[in-house]
Amino acid sequence: MPTNTRYRYRGSLLLPSVTPGVKWLLIANIGIWALDLICGLSGYDGIFSPFRLTPLDVVRRLEIWQLVTYMFLHSVTSPMHILFNMLALWMFGSEIERTWGTREFLKFYFVCGIGAGVCVVIIALLFGQGAISTIGASGAIYGLLLAFGLLFPDTTVLLIIFPIKAKYLVIIMGALALYFSVSGGNSGVSNVAHLGGLLVGFVYMKLPHTRMPALNLGRRYEQWKLQRARRKFQVYMRKQDSKREPWVH
Repeated sequence: MPTNTRYRYRGSLLLPSVTPGVKWLLIANIGIWALDLICGLSGYDGIFSPFRLTPLDVVRRLEIWQLVTYMFLHSVTSPMHILFNMLALWMFGSEIERTWGTREFLKFYFVCGIGAGVCVVIIALLFGQGAISTIGASGAIYGLLLAFGLLFPDTTVLLIIFPIKAKYLVIIMGALALYFSVSGGNSGVSNVAHLGGLLVGFVYMKLPHTRMPALNLGRRYEQWKLQRARRKFQVYMRKQDSKREPWVH
């Protein structure tokens, strides 16, 4: 996954085509949200509670699956929660997946989401808020926003109604997440998850083993097999040469 290379944005942020990984994430998130809504209307509210990210449950009961499952849960009382997350996933994730490939895209998405969850657990336990649950894909989405800003820094996007370059959007969103995380308050939004997604995504993209796009890994493997076959052939030819009679001059 290159971090120093700037790519030319080929899609449209208004009507981007949906890539396979983004499509299945959209289906999973929207499907679970709809099921949660139906269960609530049917009198089975709270059926997905064990899958929310509750720091005390993760640490004391070792319910570590919550670090993954919380990303697929969204508030049924506030449809804007899932709307904005899925819109950002569609707009930014599709072009990232086209650039990196589905496997690397999904790996990055879950690394950012899980990393954001770990940050939430640590901070919540440090400040005595371990019983508060967190839901939503915002941590992973903020990681995608960071990646988009690094890959396509000069692409113009809309901040509400104002056009702005992607690199400045990342700076603004990161500054807001940091400010609200430090200032505290009970806004109902997990700014720690937002900031955690940004930080984990940044660190991940700077790791040495992620500097090569996923598609090139297959190419390197093919080159390695070719070099191994060439070495075997050279060893075979040397053995054959040693069996021949010496030349007579």
